[in-house]
Amino acid sequence: MNENMTHSKVMELNKLVEYQQGNVVSRTLVTKNTGTITLFAFDKGQGLSEHTTPYDAMVYILDGSAEIIISKKKFQLQSGQMIIMPANEPHALSATEHFKMMLIMIKE
Repeated sequence: MNENMTHSKVMELNKLVEYQQGNVVSRTLVTKNTGTITLFAFDKGQGLSEHTTPYDAMVYILDGSAEIIISKKKFQLQSGQMIIMPANEPHALSATEHFKMMLIMIKE
Protein backbone atom coordinates (compact mmCIF):
# COMPACT_ATOMS: atom_id res chain seq x y z
CA MET A 1 0.00 0.00 0.00
CA ASN A 2 1.12 3.56 -0.65
CA GLU A 3 3.23 4.90 2.23
CA ASN A 4 0.79 7.76 2.96
CA MET A 5 -2.24 5.43 3.05
CA THR A 6 -3.04 3.18 5.95
CA HIS A 7 -4.97 -0.06 6.36
CA SER A 8 -8.34 -0.09 8.14
CA LYS A 9 -8.98 3.60 7.56
CA VAL A 10 -12.24 5.06 6.25
CA MET A 11 -11.55 7.32 3.26
CA GLU A 12 -13.64 9.46 0.91
CA LEU A 13 -12.38 8.59 -2.57
CA ASN A 14 -13.52 11.90 -4.13
CA LYS A 15 -11.30 13.81 -1.70
CA LEU A 16 -8.14 11.76 -2.28
CA VAL A 17 -7.43 13.24 -5.73
CA GLU A 18 -8.08 16.82 -6.91
CA TYR A 19 -8.61 18.38 -10.33
CA GLN A 20 -5.79 20.41 -11.87
CA GLN A 21 -6.49 22.62 -14.87
CA GLY A 22 -5.25 21.06 -18.12
CA ASN A 23 -3.93 17.91 -16.43
CA VAL A 24 -4.58 14.33 -15.46
CA VAL A 25 -3.80 13.64 -11.79
CA SER A 26 -3.40 10.12 -10.38
CA ARG A 27 -2.92 8.60 -6.96
CA THR A 28 -2.17 4.91 -6.47
CA LEU A 29 -3.85 3.43 -3.42
CA VAL A 30 -2.79 -0.22 -3.74
CA THR A 31 0.02 -1.90 -5.68
CA LYS A 32 0.30 -5.67 -5.46
CA ASN A 33 1.62 -8.39 -7.76
CA THR A 34 -2.03 -9.29 -8.41
CA GLY A 35 -3.21 -5.81 -9.36
CA THR A 36 -3.56 -2.12 -8.59
CA ILE A 37 -6.14 0.43 -7.45
CA THR A 38 -5.57 3.95 -8.72
CA LEU A 39 -7.65 7.15 -8.53
CA PHE A 40 -7.60 9.65 -11.40
CA ALA A 41 -8.87 13.21 -11.87
CA PHE A 42 -9.14 14.34 -15.52
CA ASP A 43 -9.70 17.95 -16.49
CA LYS A 44 -12.18 18.52 -19.35
CA GLY A 45 -10.58 17.63 -22.68
CA GLN A 46 -7.91 15.39 -21.14
CA GLY A 47 -7.75 11.64 -21.68
CA LEU A 48 -5.75 8.50 -22.26
CA SER A 49 -5.00 7.54 -25.86
CA GLU A 50 -5.89 4.12 -27.22
CA HIS A 51 -3.85 1.30 -25.70
CA THR A 52 -4.18 -2.30 -24.49
CA THR A 53 -3.34 -4.07 -21.26
CA PRO A 54 -2.80 -7.78 -20.68
CA TYR A 55 -5.42 -7.90 -17.88
CA ASP A 56 -9.01 -6.80 -17.20
CA ALA A 57 -9.52 -3.26 -15.89
CA MET A 58 -12.61 -1.91 -14.12
CA VAL A 59 -13.37 1.82 -14.29
CA TYR A 60 -15.78 3.33 -11.75
CA ILE A 61 -16.78 6.98 -12.31
CA LEU A 62 -16.72 8.89 -9.01
CA ASP A 63 -17.61 12.36 -10.35
CA GLY A 64 -18.50 13.93 -13.70
CA SER A 65 -18.74 12.03 -16.99
CA ALA A 66 -16.42 10.40 -19.49
CA GLU A 67 -16.41 8.78 -22.88
CA ILE A 68 -14.76 5.36 -22.90
CA ILE A 69 -14.04 3.58 -26.16
CA ILE A 70 -13.50 -0.19 -26.10
CA SER A 71 -12.68 -1.86 -29.43
CA LYS A 72 -14.07 1.18 -31.32
CA LYS A 73 -17.43 1.06 -29.42
CA LYS A 74 -18.24 4.28 -27.50
CA PHE A 75 -19.72 4.34 -24.00
CA GLN A 76 -20.85 7.43 -22.04
CA LEU A 77 -20.43 6.93 -18.31
CA GLN A 78 -21.73 9.17 -15.52
CA SER A 79 -20.97 9.39 -11.83
CA GLY A 80 -21.90 6.11 -10.12
CA GLN A 81 -21.46 3.95 -13.23
CA MET A 82 -18.73 1.43 -14.04
CA ILE A 83 -17.48 -0.62 -16.95
CA ILE A 84 -14.98 -3.45 -17.35
CA MET A 85 -12.43 -3.12 -20.13
CA PRO A 86 -11.40 -6.63 -21.22
CA ALA A 87 -7.77 -7.70 -21.38
CA ASN A 88 -6.03 -7.21 -24.74
CA GLU A 89 -8.88 -5.08 -26.18
CA PRO A 90 -7.91 -1.56 -27.34
CA HIS A 91 -9.46 1.15 -25.18
CA ALA A 92 -9.24 4.91 -24.62
CA LEU A 93 -10.76 7.48 -22.23
CA SER A 94 -11.78 11.08 -22.82
CA ALA A 95 -13.13 13.70 -20.40
CA THR A 96 -16.32 15.19 -21.87
CA GLU A 97 -16.31 17.26 -18.67
CA HIS A 98 -13.91 16.98 -15.76
CA PHE A 99 -14.28 13.61 -14.06
CA LYS A 100 -12.77 11.39 -11.39
CA MET A 101 -12.48 7.64 -11.62
CA MET A 102 -11.18 4.65 -9.74
CA LEU A 103 -9.28 2.14 -11.87
CA ILE A 104 -8.95 -1.40 -10.58
CA MET A 105 -6.68 -3.70 -12.56
CA ILE A 106 -6.64 -7.41 -11.79
CA LYS A 107 -3.64 -9.36 -13.03
CA GLU A 108 -3.67 -13.09 -13.63
